[in-house]
Amino acid sequence: MPRDLSSTLVQRGAIRTIGVVGMGYVGIPAAMLFADVAHFEKVWGFQRASETSRYKIEMLNRGESPLKGEEPGLEDLIKKVTAAGKFECTADFSKISQLDAVTLAIQTPFLNKSDLLPNFSALKEGLKNVGRYLQPGMLVVLESTVTPGTTSGFAREILETESGLVAGTDFALAHAPERVMVGRLLKNLREHDRIVGGIDTASTLRATELYSPILTKGRVIPMSATAAEVTKTTENTFRDLQIAAMNELALYCEAMGINVYDVRTGVDSLKGEGITRAMLWPGAGVGGHCLTKDTYHLERGVQVLGKDLLDYPAGEPSLYVLARHVNDFMPVHMLNLTRQGLERAGKQLNGTKIALLGWAFIANSDDARDPPSEPFHEKAVAAGANVAVHDPWVRSAPGVEIEHDMEKVLSHADAVVIFTGHTEYKSLHPDKVKKACGRDHPVIIDGRNVIDPDAFIRAGFVYKGIGRGDKNAHPIADN
Repeated sequence: MPRDLSSTLVQRGAIRTIGVVGMGYVGIPAAMLFADVAHFEKVWGFQRASETSRYKIEMLNRGESPLKGEEPGLEDLIKKVTAAGKFECTADFSKISQLDAVTLAIQTPFLNKSDLLPNFSALKEGLKNVGRYLQPGMLVVLESTVTPGTTSGFAREILETESGLVAGTDFALAHAPERVMVGRLLKNLREHDRIVGGIDTASTLRATELYSPILTKGRVIPMSATAAEVTKTTENTFRDLQIAAMNELALYCEAMGINVYDVRTGVDSLKGEGITRAMLWPGAGVGGHCLTKDTYHLERGVQVLGKDLLDYPAGEPSLYVLARHVNDFMPVHMLNLTRQGLERAGKQLNGTKIALLGWAFIANSDDARDPPSEPFHEKAVAAGANVAVHDPWVRSAPGVEIEHDMEKVLSHADAVVIFTGHTEYKSLHPDKVKKACGRDHPVIIDGRNVIDPDAFIRAGFVYKGIGRGDKNAHPIADN
């Protein structure tokens, strides 16, 4: 009699034990929420014991969060489930053989975005580790954002090759992409709808069984694995597109001498039936692991799965990739504003000190993956500037010294450049900043609209801000 996945899953019984591969911004909160479900007996977090990651295992097993920044409820939940023996972190992947379900939350960056070649090495390693210990009746779920076609493609192939089992017959396989934002991880996992796409109906139902218990307001939306992959890459691509639209508008408003925030308020005020607005915020650039690369996953997906079928205006670039280029330009624009501000103060970039405030890509977090501050830093240093970096949350960054002493960073700075909207920067006092800089007319560049331009202009600063065409050419106060 042919094997049947539904029968295999029934024989396996309800999901009781779970593994989460990858202890990062997605894996940690997901594991904690699974562990907090009464009928889930045990959750294992799997993390390589490398030089850069070993500390996560140790901290989690002590009931401490490796994620710094404001993450409501996470620290308490880690302590709770660890103390109860419901969660444990390990580098021993052989324990996967004891589990009913395994999820993978592993980063999927690009080697070179221009040739649309993703770097799936970490994900493939994770899949091999799972495949080696895969048992009949288990569920495997990819939470990582991937190129459409991945779950039913190489992910399935690796799992089958390593295990000798057949997906859809011996084990269930699905894609259930994360939909979280740093700073609200637990809230998002509980309240956002969960996209669940199996390679077949039985896999979708099994994945629904896994995720339904952690949802409070959200619901499961079932679909195919490939549709789930496209859903995730599309929602991030659209968000990137919306930000790019606002960034381009900000550049237009600067050129026309008006305030982009006035325009935004005006446009956003139009309400009514059939009217949809997505007025996001302009800024110093887009960072993070998701928005900076998910557009390219979507582009690669259509190249792999539908290149010969795509009907699109001949010779025209992708709207989505163009939006990505606009957002990538914003750190360059920040450097241009810095250069212009210094010139107004009678200085050049070469030989000046820049106080760069905020290395993380998002406010009140230590998430420094692909931050827009990084290309600014590189270009400013290449232009001969001395750049000192302050961030209250980020502990370290490759090749960059992160200072936590604000006074030290501001000392003798010719320009202060705000890249992140940390709460600490919203309370900057112009007189105190000016005193620390020790300059008659220090330059301040606001990339997140967190300071009052008029207060700094009155104090003698040369001010420039993203989208602030109404202020960027202000008279310099003589005081």
